[in-house]
Amino acid sequence: MSASQQHKQLIYAGKDLKSAAKAILMVHGRGATADDILSLAPHLPLHEFAIIAPQATNFSWYPNSFLAQPQLNEPWLSSAINLLSEASSVIEAAGISSEHTYFLGFSQGACLSLEYVTRNAKQYGGVIAFTGGLIGDQIYEERYTGDFHATPVFIGSSNPDPHVPVDRVKATTTLLRKMNANVTEKIYESMGHTVNEDEIGEAIKILQK
Repeated sequence: MSASQQHKQLIYAGKDLKSAAKAILMVHGRGATADDILSLAPHLPLHEFAIIAPQATNFSWYPNSFLAQPQLNEPWLSSAINLLSEASSVIEAAGISSEHTYFLGFSQGACLSLEYVTRNAKQYGGVIAFTGGLIGDQIYEERYTGDFHATPVFIGSSNPDPHVPVDRVKATTTLLRKMNANVTEKIYESMGHTVNEDEIGEAIKILQK
């Protein structure tokens, strides 16, 4: 799997970009598809949104754990970040500002979404991370620049989770708050690697703001 082969597919749903006032990027997890993450859409108030769901080649954004040293996930991680940047540019070119652009991801897709927005912090409509944290064997603060200007962010995860340690969730929340994000963090005891109804409720709050 070469980086040049990966991350070239964007699946569109919802309203047409040209007529939508808001847009959301929905990013699937490892081993999943764009269609899988789009299956959440009917549970969310997205009637007025253009929806873009990137599809990872071979169903994975990067090969190793998000807790691996970053170079061990290259060149795939950079390719994945670039795809979110391309999708963001498509949204911006349609006349939808970052203040009306939202990100939602699950698991590996949540990690990727958090990594992208924190490397490019500005005022977004909102960020919803179902089980995720910033990427790397440690958090490299020098990678992250900008100011979230009170962007609402929700991060939910299980204690324990087989892939995402609670410590990384908490460290991610701390850094995002330092960069002026308005973060709601919820840790659910023994939830498992899934999305629960309370998390959907938190997502709905952000999407309705």
